[in-house]
Amino acid sequence: MGNREDLLAGAKRCLYEKGYARTTARDIAAASGVSLSAIGYHYGTKEALLNAALYQAMEEWGDDLSSILNAEAGPDATPADRFVAAWEGVIASFAANRPLWAIQFEITAHIDQLPELRRTLSEASRQARLGLAELFGSLGLAGDGQRDMQLGSFYQVLLSGVAAQWLLDPEGAPSGRDLLDAVRTVAEVVGPGPVTRS
Repeated sequence: MGNREDLLAGAKRCLYEKGYARTTARDIAAASGVSLSAIGYHYGTKEALLNAALYQAMEEWGDDLSSILNAEAGPDATPADRFVAAWEGVIASFAANRPLWAIQFEITAHIDQLPELRRTLSEASRQARLGLAELFGSLGLAGDGQRDMQLGSFYQVLLSGVAAQWLLDPEGAPSGRDLLDAVRTVAEVVGPGPVTRS
């Protein structure tokens, strides 16, 4: 690896160990074994390097999640079986990626002080919605672009909420079966009729 890659790996290690706000440029230089001035040369600022490390970590998690979701349910599984298996895989991934989720909630709490990161994460969030719709498309719910965005938004909200519950109380967080039962209950209550707007 070269200095650029070493810095990225060191920044990712620091993110996991110290979080976003507490990581200093010196921490990254020490973790990567690269000079402090190399941060400016390769990335411009410490924040740009941390952002790149965060994006890479999120992409790696997305790739891992895709593999999990593709392997969880068998070919004869029903949509309900696939839903439960998919969410059990997602929940299992929280344990393997706990620092990444903690960082995302840390950043959310300070997002007003990080306008550049906010813009970038906002765009990444839009792309993530489409990615989630695609990942969960094996449930048989994929549709047109607008429907995919709606489903992706639903999955994103569900994912963030379950992650928050899991971070706070892993034993009390819902299982894949709990989520399926809740979705079915909501569907029964709201029914298939149109929504009237005032």
